[in-house]
Amino acid sequence: MGWKAFKTGLLMMGLLCLPGCSSTIEDYRGTTPEFQLFEYFDGHVKAWGMLQDWQGKLTRRFEVDIRGVVAGNQLTLDEDFLFDNGEKQQRTWVIHRGLDKGHYVGRAGDVIGEAKGRSIGNALRWQYVLRVPVGETTFDISLDDWMFRQDSKRVFNRATMKKWGVTVGTITLFFEKQ
Repeated sequence: MGWKAFKTGLLMMGLLCLPGCSSTIEDYRGTTPEFQLFEYFDGHVKAWGMLQDWQGKLTRRFEVDIRGVVAGNQLTLDEDFLFDNGEKQQRTWVIHRGLDKGHYVGRAGDVIGEAKGRSIGNALRWQYVLRVPVGETTFDISLDDWMFRQDSKRVFNRATMKKWGVTVGTITLFFEKQ
């Protein structure tokens, strides 16, 4: 096989692998500490985060004060955001445990339809569409949100934001249970 054919073969293998080589929640089976959404967010949690545009440029920083209350199979999260420009936002999530262990369904005022999540091992994958105000209009942005339990107090979070299937930004958050 010539060098050109070898390079073409490598390129084709890489392109074929793209859709099937991404991480799935199953990749985290057996990892610890186990991510138990209701247990972690029951009570007071602080978070610090940043938003980056599609080129990786930091566009916003923020802090979040989160108060969680568990009542049976429901978790209510009251989130108060404070952005680096002084802007404040509030979001309330109502999340229900699914019938299957590790499955969750949630709603919030700026979420279109239902958010769906699943946890295995130390990871939680949460997917939803968020209505984001931009100037005098709004955009519906798809979020693929991954949370990873580090220890009893800390969780790392990275969300990819897409519009029309194209990545428009990422959100990175660090949570600490108080």
